[in-house]
Amino acid sequence: MTGETKLRDKIAQLGKSIFDRGLTFGSSGNISARIDDGWLMTPTGSTLGSLDPARISKLDDAGGHIEGDKPTKESFLHIAMYQERPGTGAVVHLHSTHSVAVSCLADIDHTNVLPPITAYYVMKIGTLPLIPYFPPGDLELANAVREMASKHHAVLLANHGPVVAGGSLEDAVYATEELEETAKLFLMLQGAKTRFLTDAQVAGLNKKFK
Repeated sequence: MTGETKLRDKIAQLGKSIFDRGLTFGSSGNISARIDDGWLMTPTGSTLGSLDPARISKLDDAGGHIEGDKPTKESFLHIAMYQERPGTGAVVHLHSTHSVAVSCLADIDHTNVLPPITAYYVMKIGTLPLIPYFPPGDLELANAVREMASKHHAVLLANHGPVVAGGSLEDAVYATEELEETAKLFLMLQGAKTRFLTDAQVAGLNKKFK
């Protein structure tokens, strides 16, 4: 079994796990992973719950479609992340409920949407900027993501959902899941007096784990 075949299988496996646990719905959400000569991406209109590894799209390093089904129509979000973050091995974009809900709130900090509620959120996400709303498929959205991607491996699209890059496919998936759980906690804690991590505690985590 080649490395590409294993990666196709892993995308399908993790996609099903994401779908089965209700982190994305219907045909929403997409996953990509870097290969030696380009990228693998989930196809447009596909559901992460039942991906066929053999039909996952293959793109060359210029973004051209060369094999498999037509790639996700949001492929430009993924490519923007890869181009701005050379160490990226995979990108996950979901319409996960709690993250989307947070992205719709009126009075959040656009430079850093979620506070440091847990150590694991700080370790896996850190700072999460909000990207202004653009209609689905609008290429201006890619430009907005590109502006943030060099400094942030995770962004939240307003009224849309998160885009998260990682060094590996597992890194990107686990970070996306941590973001969604933190968004859920944030919504649960609304109106309650909350003890967030201090600046010193966040700095200590960053020094030790980044």
